[in-house]
Amino acid sequence: MKLLTKTTMARRIRATVGSILCLFSFSAYSSPKDSIIHKDTGSRWTFHYQATVIEQYHGKFHAPYAGQNSLQDTTEQDMSVTSTIFLGYRLWKYGAFYCDPEISGGKGFSGTTGIAGFPNGEIYRVGNPTPAAYIARAYYQQSFALSGSNDPHIGEDINQVNQFLPDKRITISAGKFSLADFYDNNPYSHDARNQFMNWVLMDNGAWDYPANTRGYTFGAVVQLIEPTWYIDFSDALEPYVANGPIMDPNFTKAFGLTLESGFTFKVKDRTGGLSLLLYMNQNRAPYYTNAVAASEAGAPNALVIDNASAYNGDKKYGIGLSFNYPLGKYIGFFARAGWNNGQTGDWAFTEVDQTFTPGLSIDGEMWKRKGDTFGSALIINGLSKEHIAFENAGGYQFIIGDGKLPNYRPEEILESYYNFKLFEHLFCALDYQFVVNPGYNADRGPVSIGSIRVHVEF
Repeated sequence: MKLLTKTTMARRIRATVGSILCLFSFSAYSSPKDSIIHKDTGSRWTFHYQATVIEQYHGKFHAPYAGQNSLQDTTEQDMSVTSTIFLGYRLWKYGAFYCDPEISGGKGFSGTTGIAGFPNGEIYRVGNPTPAAYIARAYYQQSFALSGSNDPHIGEDINQVNQFLPDKRITISAGKFSLADFYDNNPYSHDARNQFMNWVLMDNGAWDYPANTRGYTFGAVVQLIEPTWYIDFSDALEPYVANGPIMDPNFTKAFGLTLESGFTFKVKDRTGGLSLLLYMNQNRAPYYTNAVAASEAGAPNALVIDNASAYNGDKKYGIGLSFNYPLGKYIGFFARAGWNNGQTGDWAFTEVDQTFTPGLSIDGEMWKRKGDTFGSALIINGLSKEHIAFENAGGYQFIIGDGKLPNYRPEEILESYYNFKLFEHLFCALDYQFVVNPGYNADRGPVSIGSIRVHVEF
């Protein structure tokens, strides 16, 4: 029997999963039990707005040496700003179009380098700090009712139009968006505008999800949604160069596949959630071992792998777990764990091969401050042995790199924040992050980072 190549297998996985979900959606399509008596009321439009400013500071810290991507060991004070309009329009039954114009500007510490678990989830690897306008999202979404579904009313919200929507459905979204809009949605730790600010508390750090420099991609997501469980599958474009602004149109050779399934459960009348995420990416990232070998053989720039020039057919694959459960009326516990094979270069998110992030979120209503939130979480990030050898040989990607790594240790970060609700639509947060072994380097740090965040939304 002829053996399948990795590329052929990936194509078949995409085709098989997509076909099964699509065929299931049409074969199971029916009118929900109560849809015929409902008429949508209210505007077809949805309009929301947000603006977020984050000011961050770190002082001097111990650093006997530095490299191209090191965190600067002298005082830094940097600011980020984002402003987003969320527009949506209900086209017809279960169909809508969403478009989110956005402006972002500012910069992160040391050009957004030096810490794998970067402390500001609102900043990206953009060289020019001048505010720039762009379309963050523009996608069409269509749902199909499944047999036996009800049709409850869903009020309008951010990227959600006012409509009657089946509680058992297939939903297909296609266009430009962030994959983080659909996946890894932990209710206590997913939004840098209202919750934790660190990248790895915003999303699973070991998931190198397809995205351009600002975190968006083009693709399609198919969701099978039931009242207590779901399955999501997507195929999306990868950037042409690592963390680059242009997506690679050669989708047969460069793509990112993501599959997630999750469910809710009840213990003592408290509802929690658990999800499993699987992903596989193919792009132009080379193997770490090949880059080191080429450098030792005298190849110039072999250790700078973020703009590799060949389609290597290499695969990065990984797994992520997300858990959340309310310990009481006001206290929520959450944890993420992630792992990837760590053989090839990182291409879109950050340089993390293993991660574990337990934490707590406490509702301010506990002390008569409804709308306030306190959170505290621990981050432990790690690298594969091949990745460590690449860094110690002087390798560079787009986030970390001290020129050498003779004293590797897991990167450990403690983040705590308090988010004040000042008025109905205005919030202010104080945040502190303590970073041990920044960039996995025990020769540098630790680093204390203080932040102030102002956020408005309506």
